[in-house]
Amino acid sequence: MSASRTERLLNLLIALLNTRYGLHRSELRDKVYHDTSGNDVAFGRMFERDKNDLREMGFDVETLTDMGWSEDDPATTRYRIGKESNRLPDVQLGPEEWTVLLLASQLWERAALGTAAQSALRKLQASGRMTEVQLPAGVQPRIKPAGQAFDDIVAAMHARHPVTFTYLAGSTGKEEERTVEPWGLGSRFGQWYLMGYDRARKAARHFRLSRITSAVTTLAREQYTPPTDFSIRAELDRLPELPLRTAVVDVRKGHLLDLRRRAVQDTGEQARGAPGEGWDRLILEYRDPEVLAEELASYGPNALAVEPAELAVAVRRRLQAAAGFSDAPVPAYTFAVAARPRSARKGTSEDQLKRMLQLVPFLVHNQGLHIRDVAHHFGVTREELEADLRILICSGLPEGYPDDLLDIQWEDDHVFITQDLDLKKPVRFTVAEACALLTGLETLNGLPDLPGGGALESVTLKLLAAAGEEGLRAASIAGPQVAPADAATHATVRQAIESRSQLHLTYLSPQRDAVTERDVDPLRLYSLDNTWYFEAWCHLVDGLRNFRLDRIQDVHPNGAPAGPHVAPEGGVPAKLFTANDDDTTVTVQLTRQGRGLAEDYYAERTAELPDGGLVAEIRFGNTAWLPMFVAQHGGSARILVPVELADAARDWLAASLDNYDR
Repeated sequence: MSASRTERLLNLLIALLNTRYGLHRSELRDKVYHDTSGNDVAFGRMFERDKNDLREMGFDVETLTDMGWSEDDPATTRYRIGKESNRLPDVQLGPEEWTVLLLASQLWERAALGTAAQSALRKLQASGRMTEVQLPAGVQPRIKPAGQAFDDIVAAMHARHPVTFTYLAGSTGKEEERTVEPWGLGSRFGQWYLMGYDRARKAARHFRLSRITSAVTTLAREQYTPPTDFSIRAELDRLPELPLRTAVVDVRKGHLLDLRRRAVQDTGEQARGAPGEGWDRLILEYRDPEVLAEELASYGPNALAVEPAELAVAVRRRLQAAAGFSDAPVPAYTFAVAARPRSARKGTSEDQLKRMLQLVPFLVHNQGLHIRDVAHHFGVTREELEADLRILICSGLPEGYPDDLLDIQWEDDHVFITQDLDLKKPVRFTVAEACALLTGLETLNGLPDLPGGGALESVTLKLLAAAGEEGLRAASIAGPQVAPADAATHATVRQAIESRSQLHLTYLSPQRDAVTERDVDPLRLYSLDNTWYFEAWCHLVDGLRNFRLDRIQDVHPNGAPAGPHVAPEGGVPAKLFTANDDDTTVTVQLTRQGRGLAEDYYAERTAELPDGGLVAEIRFGNTAWLPMFVAQHGGSARILVPVELADAARDWLAASLDNYDR
């Protein structure tokens, strides 16, 4: 990260904000850039890049010309930024509205929109003190985006760049190269869909992200204009659900209890013939062959897709891709000396400047905070915060006097600001920030026991008004339905959390392929999309565990009070996987498509690879199911270390493919 570039952008911003008449390029070159190289072409390119960076941050850089003169003449062209054109309007929120907004901002468990949501929330907090709110137990849904493709398409869509990718067509079963102008992304029927203009077919089309079989490439040099009246929610409402179909699947005797539970009555027509010795034949209902193929592939040699043929082909394709990746040469990799925090990425000058522009108004409205608390609020270390503050106190008006510099003190570890140079109001929302918050609020609709009554509607209207044009573009993203499928089980667990009561569970564990009974002390509820979990202290294993609500066969209070457990670490949202001291550290290689798994499983160290993939160290409590993990992800993940686990996965895949060969 270049501190000099951050300082240059900040000084350019202050100069353009504090000029009424506007500054010529020559004045900026001399007083802000201090450029004496004489190379007009190089300076012109740098200045244009800096202007674009400021515009992407939400600042409207105005170009003014003397009457009758062209903008092409640098001597008669001036630049400025209107002091109010870039400001986020004041948004006053009550306690219930803050509660709803906090829930919405935490929906995005990972991905770029998670960072954008937190940035937007800090901007709202910067204009005043956030009311202290307590999130209610059992109301923390989260959205799980569809891997790296989701992030890449969102970034391209906000910048209005076309994208290319390889797509497995549902009608033909063939992979085809597609070039698409992305108009919107949304979740429906448990799947994420891209809606956009398909250039090859010269028509609007929808694409299921689960059928994208390559990395998404952004055509950064090209631009497009989406329809002005486009709404992804309206398009999804017109999307027909796939018809319900039946599949014939053979299952090894004594295995796959969860799959057996979902089997339907045999009509006699589709199950002609008999399974081989040691197998049972099941009839399953499904809608999307790719979704069922992913599940069946994970079961490896314990399941065999018989009919329809396209399902068997899809399973075999995944197994072959996983086997091929597992046998590929191991790339050279080096882990970083210190792991970056989860979801962290390398910082840039733009990131630092965005943070500092949130920092100044936050300090104006929160004078005297301890520097440790300020650093915690912005999710940085004290050293990083002090680096920001040192740049700020050296920034100000071109060739200004001491009073024309930002004035910040923190010598006694309490931070005060006395000169803000018109940076005391946060910058307006970016498109990504508006999308993250407004999509989150829309997703909360239908959630049971949502606090605040009409708070959801009121805070949505306030944010729409504050976001302006960027808020209207939030119609390009639509989240999934997050209401729990089993409201009764959800209510039982939530009541037990609130009353601190112990529960007795009858629980089906697909990884262990067994039904167990156990007593648990429930701690908190959360979800990924509409799949709900609760975290609890399990007395059967004497440790923290996470339980899926849809795998609970029976749950009821057993009359005992819950124990005095320490609140779970990590705050909200809860971790889906809880690390223990006796876990096995596994080194996995992930392709660019599968790199999001490193965050899903809370990788402790990662190493970037030249092809966009990465190698990750992940801790697993139970390693017996890792061959299922490799098979399920069909060529996006493989095990490198321990070697015996890698060999077990290869044997699992070979046995699975042998079933289909025979």
